[in-house]
Amino acid sequence: MSTVNLTREAAQKKLKELFDTIGTGFLETNLGNKPSHAIPMSRKKVDDDGAIWFLSSKQSEHNKYIDNDNHVQLFYSQTSPKAHVTVFGTASIITNPDMLKELYHSDDDAWFNGLDDPNLTAIKVTPLHAHYWESKDGKIATLFKMSLGAITGNLQEIGVEGNLRP
Repeated sequence: MSTVNLTREAAQKKLKELFDTIGTGFLETNLGNKPSHAIPMSRKKVDDDGAIWFLSSKQSEHNKYIDNDNHVQLFYSQTSPKAHVTVFGTASIITNPDMLKELYHSDDDAWFNGLDDPNLTAIKVTPLHAHYWESKDGKIATLFKMSLGAITGNLQEIGVEGNLRP
């Protein structure tokens, strides 16, 4: 696996690409305590600055944890094509009506009583550090390359990983 570390605009572009591909993952809060608090979250958008946006309830545990300590960790993964990303960053609770309107979709009615729901908030995660792994090959091709490497003793290129510093 080769390593490609990216910074600034290239890192922001890569984060956006990964999050546009992988829609749902985990948001971890309460990082300094055991156990921490992790919940599945579907990202709503990644903005041009690389911030990742979600919708959330004002009364949720994760909002309360963010109010206490805004450091968060995101874990996102998909199997085909293989792509994984972790993000450490800071989270902000946003109640701006224009942003809520931009992020809200009728599918969100499953969790909220529309845009006028008094508990509707957005979470903006500003990445401080991220790490990614990806393979453009499918599972079978990757397994074949791994087997070929084991048989021949030659290293095979099975993907790329790297640090992202926005």
